[in-house]
Amino acid sequence: MPTIPVVELENLKVRLGRREILHGISCRLGVSGTGKAVGLLGPNGAGKSTLILTLLGFLRPSAGSAHILGLDCRRNMEEAHSRIGYMPENDSFVGDMSAVSFVRQMAELSGVPPKAALEKAHEVLFHVGLGESRYRELRTYSYGMKQMAKLAQAIVHGPDLVVLDEPTNGLDPASRRRMLKLIVDMKEEHGMHVLVCSHLLRDIEQVCDEAVILKEGAIVQHCNLEEERRSNRSFVELEVTGDDRNLRVVLPEIGAEGVSEGGGRWRIVLPAGVEVEAIWALAARQNLLVRKLTHRRDTLEEIFLKAMGHLAHTPGEGTPLPRSGFGEVAP
Repeated sequence: MPTIPVVELENLKVRLGRREILHGISCRLGVSGTGKAVGLLGPNGAGKSTLILTLLGFLRPSAGSAHILGLDCRRNMEEAHSRIGYMPENDSFVGDMSAVSFVRQMAELSGVPPKAALEKAHEVLFHVGLGESRYRELRTYSYGMKQMAKLAQAIVHGPDLVVLDEPTNGLDPASRRRMLKLIVDMKEEHGMHVLVCSHLLRDIEQVCDEAVILKEGAIVQHCNLEEERRSNRSFVELEVTGDDRNLRVVLPEIGAEGVSEGGGRWRIVLPAGVEVEAIWALAARQNLLVRKLTHRRDTLEEIFLKAMGHLAHTPGEGTPLPRSGFGEVAP
């Protein structure tokens, strides 16, 4: 029996007023097995939020189709809502409610009977680390605690799919690590599918099995992160002194790709099988003094830069790299 994709889009178009936001996108996500995590990436205005709202039934496609867990997002959303959990980016609390009352109410709205909803609310709040604070009013919570409360209400009814919109945004390092661990547990321990919308590449690479990159309302890359990890490519940050104008011409000699940030600073991708020593040798032949060289594995950043048009096989000199707003790497 064929596996039903978590998300299936076929020539999906969505308009807001006179403007078309999504331009006929097609893909099948989370096709094989249970407990798949899919990352959704893209700059501001790429269409990520529009896609999420369409999948949740808040926006109607102007053309094409969207299915989630095999259910049509136009016709079967009532059934789909009982199987989906949603953690929005923005807070949507009733401030004077306690966390346990709020999560219980959200469980009931998702179809859980009242008695079971209360039991599950207590259970899930302990699970996310809010057990000792579950009777406090939500307005007294810190930002990190509110993020965990939003996660609790998204998973209290045991959904098949959880949609997380910027789940680690604004979290301190300890809270971020806990959030990412909870996401991994959702898919590995509880068999839930997870759709993660984030601007932090490191988070997506750490928890997701595949990633989709949107740009200007179109899918510009859909990649299997497991395969990318096995490709074993390396990412190098290089800073040199000297005339580096010819470096972009000679990098292909070792199969490398790179972009110049100016001032002698470069970002370079080495293919599998090419060690970082090749960069030292190349710099020496160009009479360049290496001031700094940082070497790490970061395949998703390479994919993202290519998809955004910032990294090409024959990059131009002085090509800009993304700054705040998208493509950020978590510290």
